[in-house]
Amino acid sequence: MIAFLEGKLVERSLSSACIEVGGIGYLVHLSQASLAKLPEVGSRVRVLTHLQVREDAWTLYGFLSMEEKALFERLIGVSGVGPKVALAALSSFAPRTLADAIAAQDVALVSRIPGVGKKTASRIILELKGSLDQGIDGLFGEGVPAAPADEGLKGATEALLSMGFTSTEAEVALKGAPEGAGEGALLQYALKRLGSAG
Repeated sequence: MIAFLEGKLVERSLSSACIEVGGIGYLVHLSQASLAKLPEVGSRVRVLTHLQVREDAWTLYGFLSMEEKALFERLIGVSGVGPKVALAALSSFAPRTLADAIAAQDVALVSRIPGVGKKTASRIILELKGSLDQGIDGLFGEGVPAAPADEGLKGATEALLSMGFTSTEAEVALKGAPEGAGEGALLQYALKRLGSAG
């Protein structure tokens, strides 16, 4: 794993930069926000990196802050969100702003990321809000990955969202639900609570 690169900025394009380290030029993909902050070509630069290894390619993604890197790594962990969408997210919003939007379950704001519709925005919020309850600082706890959401709870929440309820309504409706209950039982419980609230 390459944790960071420190060397000379050789060139930059609209989506990447080439950094020379020890006579080798590394192509690093960065967000628009990070690219804008890079010094002039020929200057020394240090970028944190995430290496994605696939059968057909090894790709380096670069970041100028730990917040940006941590949020990128959480975003690509969401099903259906790849590095391109994660970089688009970091190009559209500062890490703190995006983390706060996810914690606040602001589907409208998250769906403003290029390539992200309402459905994907809801999935990002559903899968990440627990680890971002304290905003961006929640990513730097003990370094322990957030526990995976209970499958039944996840399924019931997705079902409620598909019925047109907001993620906030779904969360409130499922609060205090019996632990270990199946998706069907959880959905019944939530609908009962939403019915009595209406």
